[in-house]
Amino acid sequence: MSETSEEPGDDDLELVEVETGAVDEDGNAVVDDLVVAIDKDGKVVASDETVAVVTEDGDVIIDETISIVGDDGELHPVEEDVTVLEADDDE
Repeated sequence: MSETSEEPGDDDLELVEVETGAVDEDGNAVVDDLVVAIDKDGKVVASDETVAVVTEDGDVIIDETISIVGDDGELHPVEEDVTVLEADDDE
């Protein structure tokens, strides 16, 4: 007897990650890490993008945005979190 499940399994989605790094015009180090979930038809269904910036002063800004595909076929942000860590001036 076989069993059928309506819930997606681990094999239904493929995760693809792209990470880039650069120094912007202000001298800040910027790393952009993008992870997308792709369905079996090759369509992007969700993304998690994290952008981290380290300023020349040592401050760190991390911006993470999670998006999912809506009924219109476009990615829509469902959660965004921004964290700012200021460097100690005592050093």
